[in-house]
Amino acid sequence: MRVEDVMTSDPACATPDSTLQRVAEMMVEHDCGEIPVVDNMASMKPVGVITDRDITCRTVAKGSNPLTMTAAECMTQPCITVARNTPIEECCRIMEEKQIRRVPVVDDSGACCGIVALADIAKSAARQDAGELIKEVSEPGRSTSAAG
Repeated sequence: MRVEDVMTSDPACATPDSTLQRVAEMMVEHDCGEIPVVDNMASMKPVGVITDRDITCRTVAKGSNPLTMTAAECMTQPCITVARNTPIEECCRIMEEKQIRRVPVVDDSGACCGIVALADIAKSAARQDAGELIKEVSEPGRSTSAAG
């Protein structure tokens, strides 16, 4: 099984100059916790991601006003991505290694064409495999950023 078999296609994306308010609105509109940030809407090349946790930890918790900030000021970078034809096992390995719960998916030109979440993989995996992945990604103390 490959990433393209379980990913959400055509995710909502922001650009670095998108306001955090707009990013948060997209999260509500699309019922998601992460928005890929792309260099521009023409090339759709991922340059970062913003999670709901990034907004909370990098702005609100620090006393900054998220209504005056842009995606570029809050996003996690560099952006970890996987290709649409990446085997699910390899995607799981990357998510475990990087301690991330969601990863943007790119096509052959490097454009964002989807996003895959732990939940997407868990729905298609054997019960034991899904539990092990969640355990590995959720292990405390290994995260290198506020994203997750």
